[in-house]
Amino acid sequence: MRWSVSLTAEGDRELTREEIVELADAVAPHLGVASGIGTTTYGAQLVVDAPDRDAAVAAAREAFTEAAATAGLPAWPIASAETLSEAEDEMDDLDLSAP
Repeated sequence: MRWSVSLTAEGDRELTREEIVELADAVAPHLGVASGIGTTTYGAQLVVDAPDRDAAVAAAREAFTEAAATAGLPAWPIASAETLSEAEDEMDDLDLSAP
């Protein structure tokens, strides 16, 4: 099953546009997008294949950590992880109010 996992890491300094662009490039192979310009956090939303939520978070954490290192970002602790499965996303798209 495919999962969308959003992760953020918190640190002690503001991040530059260039740093976040490097992170965006590093997460691109995971259909990822990055955030954090001008903040003390950097984040990414990644797409991973995994059998369940826990495995998805573990796979995304590994990819996120590697991407941050590739981008030359500090190894800040991951502060949050949110997941959404492909099935959950499809259920959100359904109009349950229709007869």
